[in-house]
Amino acid sequence: MGKYDTEKLRNLGIVAHNSAGKTSLVEAILFNTGMTPKLGRVDDGSSSMDFEEEEIKRRATLGASLNHCTWNDYSLHIVDTPGVSNFLHDTRRCLRVLGGAVVIVSAISGTKAQTKLIWNWCDDFEIPRIAFVNKMDKERADFLKAVDDMEKSLGARGVIVTMPIGAEEEFKGIVDLVKMRARLFKFDENGTYDEVDIPAELLDEAERLREQLLEAVAESDDELMEKYLEGEILSEEDVLRGLREGALTGVFTPVFCGSATANIGIRQLLDYIVVCLPSPIDKGIQVGVKPGTEEPVERQPREDEPFSAMVFKTINDPYAGKLTLMRLYSGTLKSDTVVYNPNKEEKERIGNILEMEGKKQVPMELAAAGDIIAVPKLKVTATGDTLCDLKAQVMFEPLVPLKPIISFALEGKSKGDEDKVYSGLQRLMEEDPTLTITRDEETKEMVLSGMGQIHLEVAVERLRRKYGADVLLKEPKVPYRETIRAATKVQGKYKKQSGGRGQFGDVWIEVKPLPRGSGYEFIDNVVGGVVPRNYIPAVDKGIVEAMKTGPLTKNQMVDLQVSLYDGSHHSVDSSEMAFKVAGSMAFKKAMEQCKPILLEPIMAMEITVPDDCMGDVIGDLNSRRGKVVGVEPQANSQVIRAEVPMAEVLRYAPELRSMTSDRGMFSMEFSKYEEVPSHQTAKILAESSEA
Repeated sequence: MGKYDTEKLRNLGIVAHNSAGKTSLVEAILFNTGMTPKLGRVDDGSSSMDFEEEEIKRRATLGASLNHCTWNDYSLHIVDTPGVSNFLHDTRRCLRVLGGAVVIVSAISGTKAQTKLIWNWCDDFEIPRIAFVNKMDKERADFLKAVDDMEKSLGARGVIVTMPIGAEEEFKGIVDLVKMRARLFKFDENGTYDEVDIPAELLDEAERLREQLLEAVAESDDELMEKYLEGEILSEEDVLRGLREGALTGVFTPVFCGSATANIGIRQLLDYIVVCLPSPIDKGIQVGVKPGTEEPVERQPREDEPFSAMVFKTINDPYAGKLTLMRLYSGTLKSDTVVYNPNKEEKERIGNILEMEGKKQVPMELAAAGDIIAVPKLKVTATGDTLCDLKAQVMFEPLVPLKPIISFALEGKSKGDEDKVYSGLQRLMEEDPTLTITRDEETKEMVLSGMGQIHLEVAVERLRRKYGADVLLKEPKVPYRETIRAATKVQGKYKKQSGGRGQFGDVWIEVKPLPRGSGYEFIDNVVGGVVPRNYIPAVDKGIVEAMKTGPLTKNQMVDLQVSLYDGSHHSVDSSEMAFKVAGSMAFKKAMEQCKPILLEPIMAMEITVPDDCMGDVIGDLNSRRGKVVGVEPQANSQVIRAEVPMAEVLRYAPELRSMTSDRGMFSMEFSKYEEVPSHQTAKILAESSEA
């Protein structure tokens, strides 16, 4: 058997937008459950969960971290997730394997776009949620307004289970609407309180909210509804059963309140986490496929099932090596066991099994269904892979990584560091599949792409700190293209005599423009053998090489047709090389007559913004030479679809954040090439000549 009964296991993520207090809540949970001797704080860098240098510097969670604790004989695996928009991809990967979530709602600012996105992912993965209204002791805290904002922006039905006693400086404690008792806190950081009767001035409000609670729990269960309608009093056990049913089915979201930094309401939240959030058994069967087929395979969350697990995160440490984090869906796992990776079609040997405690790892003897563990030094396994029993194979569907939205060119500070930079980036990409590195063959630049400017800046900081590779980020060059407007016919003749055998090639070509996106087309119209068949591919090759360097900005030429229709040859001096040079000469000569023009890449963008920001964002897109092609309304937001030149949105992420007070999000991908306006062409040509 595992260390804990699977029925008493809870895998949960703490989720919300940045600065809502996720890490502070985790620290308070760890302190109240005895996992840490002191209440860790983000502001002074004493948090056990935000331990990376970049997180301490920015006072923000930039990567998911894990810990565990026990409460009332229940085992809790807790994942502290990022809320910064640039790092939400890590939150999404964790949600894929978690059972439940605590969504933090700020009593000051309510919910933001990032919380909405995370909420939608929870819907996608069918993750039950409860909500915790945090920061009730802070200035401008408003509990009911925060709950209302949650309901409107997330489309959730909030059912209040604990209500605050006071707010801001007057915040004193909470009322438990199930027990109908008040808890007045002593503000001693230990979370100690006195349980008392509900203050008289709050009794009417408490009874009103309790009635709403009873109606909600009755609706979640036919038996409870019958008792409620017949006027029977619902017992505390009835209410808890209804709360659990409502939360697990998503009929409503139980709402709690408190202050993580003041350690108020945390123990009460823990009581309800074990009631309202699911065990692995509640989550039920995991369905995968038999590797190499579409045949479905089921795995029950039981220890007597064959072993199966999914990898959701990889951590690379330059000293400790690679740590692979996985969630066990079925069976058990012991040290020194051979398992199978169907994604890579390779066996892996499991050495030590570890349990994560922030940045520390604690050895385990045995892991069982539902456990979240770390395994060091696996050879081929990567994020998203399945591990399973070799004799009972299954493969779970991996998450498709989010597409990068911003790119920067990398420039090493020291010559000869390229190998170090590249190997370090490969290690970072193992940890973070949304980071991509490419070499642009046109611009000769190494281009790093990711989910935002902060994402790339943090990657560069880690590259320097972990792997000693120092690089600079700079805007990448825009991959312009060149094409032509007019057609022409020209001769290219190459004749060289230098004693002995010479070189002779003579071609006539016709060059025509093609529709946008057609690429390049070569047509052999030679008749009568004026250009021997064996030399015609050389002419084509010479033209293709000449097209790599256009006449305007030395960018690749596209969308044109070249017909070879005439020429001559010499029986002794002609050669493939001579006809290749002749083809190149003819093409370059043609470009002087074909009215070359510049093309620029156009990006298809999808931008989600709050209603009150739509006018500003559309006006900004127009100023960037963008074209809005559609607007789709959503709850309290608008989705704008637009086509915008790449040159205008290289640094769009921070500018959208500024316009929308960090409430806007966007994605973009290459769409097509279009002609650059004449005034813009002149500017680009001037910059190109200066470079």
